[in-house]
Amino acid sequence: MKQEQWCVRVPVTEGEPTRRQLISDGILDISLRPARDGTDLLFPVTDPARATERWECVALPKAVPLPRHDLVGGIAIMQDDDPKEAEILLASRPSIHTVLYAETPVSGEYRTRKFRVLAGEQVTVTECTEYGMRLKVDLEAAYFSARLANERQRIVSLMEEGERVCDMFAGVGPFAVALAEKAAIVIAGDINPGAVLLMEENVRINHRHNVIPMLADALHLGDILAGDSFDRIIMNLPMSPVPFFATAVRLVRPGGTIHLYAMQEREGEYREMIEKYPCTIAEERQVRSYSPTQHHAVYDITRTG
Repeated sequence: MKQEQWCVRVPVTEGEPTRRQLISDGILDISLRPARDGTDLLFPVTDPARATERWECVALPKAVPLPRHDLVGGIAIMQDDDPKEAEILLASRPSIHTVLYAETPVSGEYRTRKFRVLAGEQVTVTECTEYGMRLKVDLEAAYFSARLANERQRIVSLMEEGERVCDMFAGVGPFAVALAEKAAIVIAGDINPGAVLLMEENVRINHRHNVIPMLADALHLGDILAGDSFDRIIMNLPMSPVPFFATAVRLVRPGGTIHLYAMQEREGEYREMIEKYPCTIAEERQVRSYSPTQHHAVYDITRTG
């Protein structure tokens, strides 16, 4: 049985990141099957303001509610410690090979957390596909968020060909690998050796010859890269970006851009700190909700002098 519904149209290659984002935003209509039209997918949504058009979709049988979880490649991360529900989740999709529960929050200078396997294979390693990129991830060795896939593509769309980019907290390299598509060079630093090893692998498998992985404390990048300047700086350390902002300002050229990611409780929370420097805020936007009281924001900042 078909039903007309508001839909979001995207190329097939952007299907999985878009599906995850719509789920994260809480607007994917799970009662209807996504439709295909040539090389495009149409995802049914419950919010007409986010839709691109109306389309006829096939109604799905009423699904058994699945436990709350995030999906990273073939690994599902459950929000509750429930082995029985984990088995249901494991059986729900052939692509899932492991179900994990995070025993600790992200912590420490390496930004890592501990997991326990609730169901499936005894691994924390998986591979993600994101807008044509392949990314090897070890969830215990380095932090990774699949929810920033669309944000990474937004930055690519803002770039000019041949930019010099510095990613101060590169992790396993998702921003670095994505931005290398347009950049002349990407310097990608991280203090976590495990993350840098995975980044080197991701640079290799995606054939990004213009990415230079670097094991480095971001606080020292201003000295390590002294005399160098960049068109664009990525600062994706949302829990504690403030101590590193002066280094970012030092590294970016006048007229260049800093993308500062931060967790905040209210709009404009970091505006006063940013405006102490020779900088203006071109845009502040919410990337995603993080908790009932916090959201993940990005400030697009231009250095003025």
